[in-house]
Amino acid sequence: MSTSFERYQKRRLISSYFSVVISISLVLFLLGLLGLLVLNTKKVADHFKEQIALTVYLKDTAKDVEIEQLKKSLALAEYTKSSVFVSKEEAAEEHSKEIGENFMEFLGYNPLQNSIDIHMKADYVSSDQIDKIAEDLTSKGYVDEVVYDKPLISLLNDNVKKISFWILVISGIFTFIAVLLINSSIRLAVYSKRFIIKTMQMVGATKSFIRRPFILQSVKLGIIGAVLALMGMAAVLYYLNDSFPELELLSDKKILIALFVGIFLMGSLISWLSTFFATSRFLNLKTDELYY
Repeated sequence: MSTSFERYQKRRLISSYFSVVISISLVLFLLGLLGLLVLNTKKVADHFKEQIALTVYLKDTAKDVEIEQLKKSLALAEYTKSSVFVSKEEAAEEHSKEIGENFMEFLGYNPLQNSIDIHMKADYVSSDQIDKIAEDLTSKGYVDEVVYDKPLISLLNDNVKKISFWILVISGIFTFIAVLLINSSIRLAVYSKRFIIKTMQMVGATKSFIRRPFILQSVKLGIIGAVLALMGMAAVLYYLNDSFPELELLSDKKILIALFVGIFLMGSLISWLSTFFATSRFLNLKTDELYY
C-alpha cells in the first residue's frame, strides 16, 4: 500500500518537474528566437538595401578610356558594394529574351546604351546620399543619366525604422511575459510542496536551510530547460543559415555566443529568483493560510 503511494508520489513529482522544464525551455526558445531576430534585423535590412541598383547610362560618344576610368573609380568608391558593366549588345540580347523577339531587326539599329549597374553598401542607401552620388556622376561629360528607384529607397528606409521600433517594443513585452510564465510554473511547483516547507519550519529548520534544496532543484530545472532551448535555437539558426547563406547569420560569432550565454543565464537566474520568493511566501504564511 505504502509502496504504491510512494510510486504515485514519485510519478507526480516527475510530472511536475517535467512540466516546469518544458515551460522554461519553450519560453526561452521563443525568447531566443526573438533575440536572433533583433540581432539580425539590421543585417536583413542591409541585405535588401544592397539589392537596389543604381544604373549609370553612358553616352554613345563615350571613349573606351573614359569608360575604363569610370569602371575603376566606381569599383574603388567607398559606397560601392559591387559594380557590373553592361554593354549595349548585352543589354539588347537580354531585352530580346524578355520580350521574346529580336527588336533590333524591326528597328534596324540598337537604341540601348552602355551602362554600369552599381549595388551600393547599405549605409549609403538613402535618398540624400544617392542624390549626391548621382549628381557627381552626371557632372561627367560622357554620362548621359543616372537612374534609380527613389520612391522605393524612401519607402524601404521608412519601413526599416518602423519595423526596428516595433521589434524592440515586442521584445520588451515578450521578455516580461517570459519572466511571468517561468515564475508561474516554478511557483506552482513550490506550491505543491507548501506543507513540506511548513513542516520543516515547524521542526526548527531555518529559512535558508529550507530554501536551499528548492533553489538548487529549480536552478537545475532552469539549466535543463535553457539547454533544451539553446539546442532548438541552434537547430533553427543552422537551418536559416543554410537556407539563406547570403545573410551570413553565423558571421558574428561573439554576438551569437553572448545571446546563447544570456539565454542560459536567464533560465538559471529567473528560476533562482522565482523559487526564492515563492518559498519565502510560504515560509511567512501561517499554517491555516496554507489551505487557501
